[in-house]
Amino acid sequence: MALPSTIFIAGPTGSGKSSVAVELARIIDAEIVSADAYQVYREMPILTATPSWAERGGIPHHMLGILSVSENWDATAHYHRATDIIADIHRRGKTAIITGGSGLYLKFLSHGISEAPPGNAELRASFASRSIESLYAELQQLDPDGAAITSPSNRRYVERNLEIVIVGGKPLSYWKNNWQQSPAGPGWVITRDVAELDARIARRASQMFEDGVVDEVRSLPSCSVTAERTLGLSLIRDYIRTEISLLDCRNKLALITRQYAKRQRTWQKRESWLTPLTATQSTTPQLLASQICASL
Repeated sequence: MALPSTIFIAGPTGSGKSSVAVELARIIDAEIVSADAYQVYREMPILTATPSWAERGGIPHHMLGILSVSENWDATAHYHRATDIIADIHRRGKTAIITGGSGLYLKFLSHGISEAPPGNAELRASFASRSIESLYAELQQLDPDGAAITSPSNRRYVERNLEIVIVGGKPLSYWKNNWQQSPAGPGWVITRDVAELDARIARRASQMFEDGVVDEVRSLPSCSVTAERTLGLSLIRDYIRTEISLLDCRNKLALITRQYAKRQRTWQKRESWLTPLTATQSTTPQLLASQICASL
C-alpha cells in the first residue's frame, strides 16, 4: 500500500500512544519522532515517562533525551530540529510517525510553525516576580476572549499568551488561527473512558516511585526555566524536603497528571483533523495499530 510520508498519533498522557506508535512503526517499517516538550531532557526519563529502550522495541526514536536539563527549550526549537530529522527519514524512503502529548509541539509539526511573536526574555523576566493571578488578570484586561481559552492555573500558558498579546499587539485569536490549512499527514487520537484513564495514570504515578523517580530528581543538576516546568518536579522536591509525605506526593502527582490529561483532551477535541481511536481496558496496542493500518 502507498503510505503517507508522515503520520500523527496523539492522545492524553497515559493513553498508550507511545506503544501504539511502536507497533505501527513495526508494521510499516517507520521511525518515531517525539513531540513531547519534556522527554527531550536526558536526566529525567522516569519523571517524563520517556519510553525505555525495551519499550522502544528496536524502533528508531528521535527527539528523546537530546538535551541536558540545564538547557532551555521551546516549541519553535523543537520544530526546527524535528523537521530536519523528518526530512531525513523521508529521504530514506520511510514514514515518520509523530507522537506526543504537547499540543503546541504537535501542532507545529502537523500544521507548520505559527508566526506568533518570538519570546521576549526581558518581559518574561518581569513575569517571574508576579503572581499567576495578576498575570491572568492582565491577560483578561488586554484580551478577554484569549483569557477565556487560557487555563488560569497553568502558569506556562498564561505567561506565553500574555507575552504574545503584549509583544504582538494583537489578540490571541489572530495568532492562533495563523496555521496552514491542511495537516502534513493523517492523524489519530487515542481516546479512553475517563475513569479507565485515571486508573492508568494512578498506576503510572505509583510505578514512577518504584522505578526511582525520587533519586532521579534528587540527583538533577541546576535546571533551566523550561525544565523546571516539568510536571511533578516541584512536587517531588517538596517530598525530598520532607514538606509532604510519600503518600501525599504520590496522590498529588496522580492528581496533577489527571488535570493535565483533561487539558490535553480539551485541546485534542478541538483538533478536528485527528480521527478518534477508541481504546478500552482489553484493547492491545497491536489492535489499535492494525486499525490505523486498515484506515491507511
